[in-house]
Amino acid sequence: QVQLVESGGGSVQAGGSLRLSCTSSGLIFKNHGMGWFRQAPGKERQFVAGINWSAYATYYVDSVKGRFTISRDNAKNTVWLQLNSLKPEDTAVYYCGAARGTYYYTDPTDYDYWGQGTQVTVSS
Repeated sequence: QVQLVESGGGSVQAGGSLRLSCTSSGLIFKNHGMGWFRQAPGKERQFVAGINWSAYATYYVDSVKGRFTISRDNAKNTVWLQLNSLKPEDTAVYYCGAARGTYYYTDPTDYDYWGQGTQVTVSS
């Protein structure tokens, strides 16, 4: 059974930082690109960042470029998302997903497995 478990969310003030973790089990982790998405109340799930299987390639949505960093360690079956300079508009539930293949995708329908989500709340 495949499981993705996120952690690291919380409540911070604007300008603060958080580090989200996503650890997988039951999955050949190195065979999958990984993505982080977020979903605010009443909105669709939005791509935030993606990383290919080897960590050679990464991609970010424009609104987080220069503030967020995605990374992974295949030996630990873990992907991280470092969130710096947080803004109130970053408030959402953040989900990690395992992509259908070794690359990342911006469309959530290209992901086979999801974690349960972790809440990030940024106050002004």
